[in-house]
Amino acid sequence: MTVPISWMPQLGRGLALTLEITAACIALGAVLGVLLAFGRLFGRRGLRLLCGGYIRVFRGTPLLVQLAVLYFGLPAWGIALPRFLCAVLALGLNSAAYQAEYFRGAVQAVAPGQVAAAQALGLGRWKTVVAVILPQAGRLVIPSWSNELILMLKYSSIVFSITLYDLMGMGKRIAARNFRYFEVFLIVAAIYLAVVLVVSVGLRILERNLRIPGLGGSTESIATPREGLARSSNSSAG
Repeated sequence: MTVPISWMPQLGRGLALTLEITAACIALGAVLGVLLAFGRLFGRRGLRLLCGGYIRVFRGTPLLVQLAVLYFGLPAWGIALPRFLCAVLALGLNSAAYQAEYFRGAVQAVAPGQVAAAQALGLGRWKTVVAVILPQAGRLVIPSWSNELILMLKYSSIVFSITLYDLMGMGKRIAARNFRYFEVFLIVAAIYLAVVLVVSVGLRILERNLRIPGLGGSTESIATPREGLARSSNSSAG
């Protein structure tokens, strides 16, 4: 199988857009996820219900449908967002619902004795959260957050459906011109695999460097497994 060199610069541009979308949506999801987690843990009843409702809605509906609502649905109400912004919002809002549960689990995994010790030292509620709980929860959440980053990197491929030329979209564009679908998408898959492996290694190193011996329990117990298969099949079905 020969691979024309002319494909690679185009796929490289597509990969750059994929990484840009992934970074933006993960950052948005992390900020909203922390707020949602704190709303569920420390907010009043109304706020807890609101945050819980957000999480159920975005986890219970297909990602592709959410993207379609933003890109195809909002213009009916006079709101036309750029394609890139639609992609980042759809992926980021969806990711926030999952990251909220990861962060909530990490906060709850901090040993109760840590909070009791902080209170015994006279620290207030929010100072305890900022100075004691968050630094530990941030380390505990890394394994599940790493999963989210890798999954969003792969799920970002749905943005080709709104004619964004990310890695998947660029591959489809190239294949549509030369009808060499097998070769093109095989290369696209290999690029995704290579990036995922590099990111996985980097995150594993980060986790090892930030781990504090004896901190919390097993990281597996705090990570609510993302329903990757279910969301993927829902997206394709949508």
